[in-house]
Formats: sequence, C-alpha cells, structure tokens
Amino acid sequence: MKPVCICGPTASGKSALAVEVAKRLNGEIVSCDAFLVYRGLNVGTAKPSEAEMGGIPHYMINVAEPDAPFSVSDFERMALACVEDILARGKVPILCGGTGFYMNAILFRHSFGNAPASDEIRKKYEELAEREGREALHARLQAVDPESAEALHCNDVKRVVRALEIYELTGKKKSEQRDGAVPRYPYLAFSFDYPRAELYQRIGVRCGKFMEEGLVEEVKGLLNRGVPENAQSMQGIGYKEVVEGLKNGDNLSTMRDIIEKNTRNYAKRQLTFFKKMPNLRWLQPKPIEEAAEEVVTIYENEN
Repeated sequence: MKPVCICGPTASGKSALAVEVAKRLNGEIVSCDAFLVYRGLNVGTAKPSEAEMGGIPHYMINVAEPDAPFSVSDFERMALACVEDILARGKVPILCGGTGFYMNAILFRHSFGNAPASDEIRKKYEELAEREGREALHARLQAVDPESAEALHCNDVKRVVRALEIYELTGKKKSEQRDGAVPRYPYLAFSFDYPRAELYQRIGVRCGKFMEEGLVEEVKGLLNRGVPENAQSMQGIGYKEVVEGLKNGDNLSTMRDIIEKNTRNYAKRQLTFFKKMPNLRWLQPKPIEEAAEEVVTIYENEN
C-alpha cells in the first residue's frame, strides 16, 4: 500500500480532502502538523472536530501537553509507528498536513554519506540549544551554512546539530556533502493549486473564523493554566500574535490583521517547500468530492 500525502498551504482544504480520500481508499489519517500535536490548541490550529473527521481514525493529534517541547525526532518516532501499524492492517496511510519537515520525517530517511561523528561536539550543541534556545542554535548554523539552515527548521534540533557537527569536523558545509533523503516508502502526493488571490481570500475567511470562535479566549486559558508564553506550542501563528496583542492592548481587529498577514507569509513559505517535493501532483480547485475521486483514480492506476 502506498501512502498518500495531502499537503500544501494553510486554508487550502487539506483536511476535508484527506477524509474523503480515506473513505474511498480504506485509509486512516496521520496528521503532519506541528501544532495539532498539542492538547488544548484547538481554535487556532483548526483542529478537526469529530464530525469533520468523518469517522476516519486520525493519529498524531493531541499527543503532547502545551507546555512540553516536541521535536521532529519525537514526531518521527511516534508517526512512523502509526504508519507501520496502518500498513500492517492492510489500510492506506493518508499523511495530511502543511508542516513539510514533519511529512518528510515520515517519508524519508536522511543519509549523511561518510561524514564523521563526534559525541562531544554533538553534546556541545545540544547543550547550547537547551541553554540559549533552538533559534540561537539555528542562527549558529545560518552563519556557517546558510543553505542547510534554509532547508532545516529551527525545531529540527537533531538535524541542525548534525549539520553543525559536520561543519566543525570537516570544515565543509553539510549542503556540500554527498547526502540526501532516502525514501522509506513509495508514495503519491497531492495539493490544491489555488490562484494566490483566492488562497489569500480563504486565509482571510479562516482568520476571521478563528476570532469569532474564541482564539483570544483560548490563548488566555492556556496562559492561565500556566503555559509559558515562550513555550514551543505558543509560537504557532495565531497564538504568538494574540499573546503580543494582549500585552500591547490591541483590539481584536488589529490582532486579526496581523495574524492574516503572517499567515499569508507562512503560506508562501509552504508553497516554496512543497514545490520541491518529489511526486507532487497539483489539483485544480474543485469540490472536495470531485478532487477525492481524482486522487483515487490516480492512486488506483498507479498501484
């Protein structure tokens, strides 16, 4: 069974499409979203309700507390176990989400050729990340190997550390090494190809919905529960803007405008990432049921 990836920018209809595809292919959904993993982050993540899940099992949602760190390595370990279990039961894993480096953690093993390793150097950088933060570690990589830094998210501490380790040991950038991504599974990937203006309109509608459904109250509740404002979970778009807005005394309209602007910028980065994804098929915007049938037809023709 080939996994099916439903990916692309925020507000493009990924979750609804994944459910319809899963219904037709006897599939189960593994979320690839960096913030759906957190309990209590519901409104600002557009976490699917039971009704929206359509009776399809969903994995990697609500698996971490909002005050706890959650790394790409944590995701890789847990999500791979889900995928293997789905395959062992003869079902199709449907990977759904917009966090590309999480999706890639499932799809690919990362090989670093013959580059050496050093426990001492690795420990040094791991301690730096704990002491000064992941952003500081990522900035260190940006200074010596901007190409690798561009390809790696700051939350991907394991691989950022490895890139710094390679540079310190060899004097060469990881991006210059003979390494690459080794596929774990054959897969097919799909994304809606919305015109930019239409995508931005969808983002605007979604941001308005967040405010109507109580994003500000959700953030206040998390802070009142003791979740630190600098927690990893609170760095998601929507959450960090509300935290700052509350401190600055911003009104709802101002918060919404800032969230919408930052979401549009994030969508641009997502599109840049997924355009490089092997085997990605772009779907013209259409009703979800029709798009699901198109995905299923392609899948069945290639199996």
